[in-house]
Amino acid sequence: MARYELKLPKMGESVAEATITSWVKEVGETIDIDDTVVEVATDKVDSEVPSEVEGTLVEILFEKDAVVQVGETIAIIETEGGEGAATEAPKKEEAQPAAVAAVEKTIETAKETTTTTFDTSASDRFYSPLVKSIAQTEGISAEELETIQGTGKEGRVTKNDILSYIENRGSQPKVAEKPVATSVKAAPAEKVVSTPITLGGQDQVIEMSRMGKLIAKHMVDSVQTSAHVQSFIEIDVTNIVNWRNKVKDAYFKREGEKLTFTPIFMQAVAQTIKKHPLINISVDGDKIIQRGNINLGMAAALPDGNLIVPVIKNADQLSLVGMTKQVNDLANRSRANKLKPDEIQGGTYTVTNVGGFGSIMGTPIINQPQVAILALGAIRKMPSVVETPEGDFIGIRHKMIVSHSYDHRVVNGALGGMFIKTFKEILESWNVNQDF
Repeated sequence: MARYELKLPKMGESVAEATITSWVKEVGETIDIDDTVVEVATDKVDSEVPSEVEGTLVEILFEKDAVVQVGETIAIIETEGGEGAATEAPKKEEAQPAAVAAVEKTIETAKETTTTTFDTSASDRFYSPLVKSIAQTEGISAEELETIQGTGKEGRVTKNDILSYIENRGSQPKVAEKPVATSVKAAPAEKVVSTPITLGGQDQVIEMSRMGKLIAKHMVDSVQTSAHVQSFIEIDVTNIVNWRNKVKDAYFKREGEKLTFTPIFMQAVAQTIKKHPLINISVDGDKIIQRGNINLGMAAALPDGNLIVPVIKNADQLSLVGMTKQVNDLANRSRANKLKPDEIQGGTYTVTNVGGFGSIMGTPIINQPQVAILALGAIRKMPSVVETPEGDFIGIRHKMIVSHSYDHRVVNGALGGMFIKTFKEILESWNVNQDF
């Protein structure tokens, strides 16, 4: 018999760890190749870890809700081997007590790290088990850990951050650290100190899902980070509606999928960003990072009521057919929870369709670290003044209101307004005689 170590696989750039959400297989169960063994979740997406071998699950090294680093062994699968495997069996059996002892020690260390002696549950910041372990070993309290400036993703404290802090700890005056701790904790304190909620006999307490908690935190962080300002504009999309009605059957016959309004609007957004590249930026402290690629996030509602934002990479390089295929594919796999981690990362600008639920407009929250987001309202038939060489008259037109939220720290009203004006001009000049 041979022992196969099932490791947490790499799940995309910048993803260094994942949380185990559930074990699909239990100890003693038989596993086939490609069987899902465990489900994990990152701060981006949920995923499944399949087995690359056939065998029996003999050890689970991390319990549910444990945070595991990419590359760590999470389970042991015992496989059937030939003569070579049989000759190695005694060696492995001899080493087994030492391996088990090492695993038990690792689990015990992890338990000690997360005991009430070092409780970071009240913090809005994420700390990896390694950072917690170093902090506890060096006698750094949870309160002191909050004062450390993080250079990792979303301000996370990395191993290098805490080691650098420890190295310079003696020379840093405590007085300078206190105000930082106060400023970091000021916002969470407002959420904790709230009006007490009383429960009635018919009330029901519903736990937020893991994704729901992440979205809630992301939204609050965005509002506290960016100075949100909105601009609105009404767009006449009659030509687009008429053109789509004319070609949608032929498009479906040729391409085998539906042509919706979304890819048309997404393509127009990409063209607008090309004309206004300073909307395609991020803020890093007191520096502005202008993005070289136009990667459009497309907010998609999930069946459970949550939201996910798959990203269309290099959207400005896609034809309408290419954009349609990307939009349909990402939307379908979003609803089926089949997105890969890389497919929801790297967005530089986001579009959300509030009109899909009948809303005529909205004031969307910016998807950090971007600086703007566009909300598409419902398309409605409206009486409108139509200007012609023969004079003005009232006609029925298809109209849509577009809402543009942008970060007023770096995007002024002129740029925010010109952006949606250009978007309007692109859509209203649609050629009804063009092919797809």
